[in-house]
Amino acid sequence: MASAVRGEEYRRKGVGGSLAYDLDWAVRERELRHAGEAKTRQDANVYTMPEVQVRARLSISPMAFLSVSAVAVLSVLVLLSYVKLTALSANTVALRSELSELETKHVLLTAEYEQMFDMASVKEAAEAAGMGKPSSSQIVRLELSDGDTAVVYQQESPGMLRRLLTSLHGGIYAVVEYFD
Repeated sequence: MASAVRGEEYRRKGVGGSLAYDLDWAVRERELRHAGEAKTRQDANVYTMPEVQVRARLSISPMAFLSVSAVAVLSVLVLLSYVKLTALSANTVALRSELSELETKHVLLTAEYEQMFDMASVKEAAEAAGMGKPSSSQIVRLELSDGDTAVVYQQESPGMLRRLLTSLHGGIYAVVEYFD
């Protein structure tokens, strides 16, 4: 047969058929071999639903419950700390605005204070009050040519009874002041 294909007829007509590979030859061969047999369940492409396995209800372990509870509590605490932080930030902003107002007021009061002690304004206020420069009759000079002296007198030391009464009085006074 191979010689017939390579023979004269082959050369005359050219290539007969397709030169592509036949990929389905194994499937056709199997179908030809089993042509008279009854089709089995696999060949009929019948699919069955797999059985669903029901899992038993799992119990929650106490450690998992405690850890989830701890995370929830810590989350709430973090949220509360953020609320406090926000309140403190708002308070800080308010205090800074108050500080800027107080600094402005300080500048104004400092200028007013310096103006009060301006020598020209002090002189005008003194003249308005009837004050003037002192005359020579109003000036008195003191001569301290002698050294400074001081006399210290020593008191008598109190007796034992007097010291005891003073100490008792001080103690009672301290107790009364403490509870008052």
